[in-house]
Amino acid sequence: MKKKVLIIIVILAIIILGLIAYFVVSDFMQEDKLKAELNELSQLSNAENIDIDKINQKLDTIVTKDDYAIVERAFKDYLSDSFENSLEIASILNDERITESLTPENYKNDGPEFTSTKEYLTKTIEQLEYCKNKYNEFFTDEKAMSYINDKNLDEYYVNLYKEEIVGDLSNTDKTVENSIDEVISMLDKSEKIIDFLIENKDSWEIENDNIIFDDTDLSREYDDLISQL
Repeated sequence: MKKKVLIIIVILAIIILGLIAYFVVSDFMQEDKLKAELNELSQLSNAENIDIDKINQKLDTIVTKDDYAIVERAFKDYLSDSFENSLEIASILNDERITESLTPENYKNDGPEFTSTKEYLTKTIEQLEYCKNKYNEFFTDEKAMSYINDKNLDEYYVNLYKEEIVGDLSNTDKTVENSIDEVISMLDKSEKIIDFLIENKDSWEIENDNIIFDDTDLSREYDDLISQL
C-alpha cells in the first residue's frame, strides 16, 4: 500500500512538474508570438507604400492569450490612436488648398474680402497645432503607460510593455513635428498676406493673372511679404 502511495505521489509530482514546464514554455511561446506580431506590425508601418487596411486589420486582431493578450491589446490601442492622429495630420498636409490661397484664381474667386480663405487658414492652423500637440503627447511615458496602468497586471507584464514594446521615447524623430511647423509658418505668412490684401482691397486688382497695385509702396510691401514665404 505504501509502495502504491509512493508511486502515486511520484506520478503526481511528475504531472505537476510537467504542467509547470508546459505553462513556462507556453508563456515563452506567447511572448515570442507577441514580439513577432508587433515586429510584423512595425514592418507594415514602415513600408514604402503603407497599406492602411492591413495595418488596421492587424490592430484589430489579437493573436496571444491571457495576460499577453492584455499587453497586446494595450499596445495596439496605443498604436491605433497614434496612427489615427498621424493620418489626420497627413490628410491636412496633403490638402491642395494649402498652396492655393495665394493664387490669382483664389484672389478672383474669394477676394477682396477673402471670407472663405481666412476661415480655412485659421481653421487649418488650429487643426495642425492641435494634432502636433497630440502627436507629441503620444511620445511621452505618461501617455504610453496610460494604456496599461489600469489593467491590474503583474509587474513583469507592465515592464514588458514599457521596456520591450514601447521602448525609449526620448529619442523621437522630429521629422513630423518639423514638417507641421513649416506648414504652420507658411500658413501664418499666407494669412498676413491675405490680411494685407483685405486692408488694401481698394488698391489692387487682377489683370491677366497678375496682381496690380495702384500704389508703388503697396506693391513693394506685397512683394516683400511674398518673398518671406
